[in-house]
Amino acid sequence: MSPTFEELTVGQEIGNRSIDVTRQDLVKYAGASGDFNPIHWNESFATSVELPGVIAHGMFTMGAAVQLVSDWAGDPAAVVDYQTRFTKPVLVTDTTGTDEAGAVIDVTGVVGALDADARTARVDLTVVAGGQKVLMKSQAVVKVS
Repeated sequence: MSPTFEELTVGQEIGNRSIDVTRQDLVKYAGASGDFNPIHWNESFATSVELPGVIAHGMFTMGAAVQLVSDWAGDPAAVVDYQTRFTKPVLVTDTTGTDEAGAVIDVTGVVGALDADARTARVDLTVVAGGQKVLMKSQAVVKVS
């Protein structure tokens, strides 16, 4: 059920979720996006360019985080704007052959502002992986009925 503007308040939590990420997810994303940079799948290459290991694509992280908002809104088209700043990479360890995630991205959304004239809500996202914020000023504007 989509939220209505009248039932929203600034500071209201819209939800939270944990997203398990594996190297297989990164390979699938590379195929879908066309971004085959080896820092997203090749451990030796990633470390040779002074990264701590394989890292998730920034756009993968951004898209995974905003899914919380589009699910809450009930319609992905209700998200009329989405912006963020990338602050830390999401390190995805190799867990091939196990059921474990190589990384977990935790996302929490809170109504940060309401615009009665436009009938929009700004949702502020807190996005954390490995105990560090990986996105800053992550904000989605949602058209609300």
